[in-house]
Amino acid sequence: MTDIIYETQENFYQYIQRVVEGASTIADYLREDKIGEAMQLIVQFSEGVSWLTQVIVLMREHRYYIDIDPSKINKFFVEINEGLERQDYVITADMFEYEIQPFFEEIKEKRFKKVGE
Repeated sequence: MTDIIYETQENFYQYIQRVVEGASTIADYLREDKIGEAMQLIVQFSEGVSWLTQVIVLMREHRYYIDIDPSKINKFFVEINEGLERQDYVITADMFEYEIQPFFEEIKEKRFKKVGE
């Protein structure tokens, strides 16, 4: 069981780095009017970030804690959906560049820690 926990944590860290890079690409695509490509990446972003949130919750069940608030991540989904519903791609691009990317850039160095026994 320990191996799968550590493997999942390692995948988690790697995926956060990919989110940082992907957020920048999404912002660029939206600004370049490559809406189809941006939407494909947004779907991948949503699936990946949902997975990250699930990992945080499951790790806590196994007494591994990381200083990341999943509700903050979920707030991004709401904001993205609002921007896309209005077809306001400039605001959505700004959100990826100035909110989402810096958030994940900041947390990419955080690590899970075992708490209590």
